[in-house]
Amino acid sequence: MQTIKDIDVNGKKVLVRVDFNVPIDDKGSVLDDERIVSSLQTINYLIENNAKVILMSHLGRPNGRVIETLKMNKIAKTLGDILDKEIIKIDDCIGEQVKAKIQEMKDKDVALLENLRFYKEEEENDLGFAEELASLADIYVNDAFANSHRCHASMQGITKFIPSYAGFLVEKEMAILSKIMQNPEKPFVAIIGGAKADKIAVIRNLLNFADKIIVGGILANTFLKANGANIGTSKFDSESVNSAKILLSQSKGKIILPIDAFAAKSIEKGENSRIVKIINMPDDLMIGDIGPDTIALYKKEIKDAKTVVWGGPLGAFEHEKFEGGTHEIALFLSGLKAKVFIGGGESGAAMKTLGLDNKVNFISTGGGAFLEFLSGKQLPAIKALETTN
Repeated sequence: MQTIKDIDVNGKKVLVRVDFNVPIDDKGSVLDDERIVSSLQTINYLIENNAKVILMSHLGRPNGRVIETLKMNKIAKTLGDILDKEIIKIDDCIGEQVKAKIQEMKDKDVALLENLRFYKEEEENDLGFAEELASLADIYVNDAFANSHRCHASMQGITKFIPSYAGFLVEKEMAILSKIMQNPEKPFVAIIGGAKADKIAVIRNLLNFADKIIVGGILANTFLKANGANIGTSKFDSESVNSAKILLSQSKGKIILPIDAFAAKSIEKGENSRIVKIINMPDDLMIGDIGPDTIALYKKEIKDAKTVVWGGPLGAFEHEKFEGGTHEIALFLSGLKAKVFIGGGESGAAMKTLGLDNKVNFISTGGGAFLEFLSGKQLPAIKALETTN
């Protein structure tokens, strides 16, 4: 995979796929600029090397429709404030008017295209749309690691039409994650939580080299169900139960499951939440979070680790009554001597909410991409970079 350091960008039009899908309020104003800041190294490098910098990103889920609050205008203003530089906001992302605006750009100028997902062709990986994007520039740069597991036009299709390179953020993420996967310092403990069924593939792959795999969230309910436990009315993935049963039989005791939980009749309401042992789980309750005995068990399994990878919350931490387990483990990880790597998304959000993001070695910008990489799959947008040029 070649990076922007491998190409002369002087005077070139460089189209950069960034991830500016930031949290916004109902007026479209930016609530958290971290994703914008994460691509500054690439943007500043291109400016310093006299490129014409054309940025493109999606924002939200407009599903192929133009939605006023999902326009990139306030993203452009926020970026301009950070760079202390005027950003040329272009009101579309393809077409002759866009090309005309780009032709007027001078070296060191920075432009931001309109929301890519205003076109349904973006998520469809439409090659005609990808070719239109490619026609805007001389060079393409992927600096959106968080979207690199997506087969989208601006991530994968575009590389068929234009010389393509990795930005500094993608290079950094890939270097760190590759090192974890290829040569983790032992003992190596993985903590996998959340709800998505595709995390079964992550656990299947991690069994090959992790010493322990701690499971939480709805994913843990699926494994408990597979293990023959009564989980009451708890949510679980019925289609993954058999796969979980097979993994448990193959794990040689590596997979660690909850032994108690905070449970209630409704997770959303959280009324009359109480601690229950998994072996005595009432039929009318659902699991909302790991309990104190499970927290103690998980800490015992983690404490001697030299490498820890964490992806996904351990309970319904978006509800105050069920955030305790995720927060307890986050605090514990922040005090370890181990190298700690956090997947983006909810795990990263938990660390940041507690002000612990500077207490761990690395927080990835990509939740889904991080976990797909851990599952052993090649990320489509990264593969596309490796096969271009």
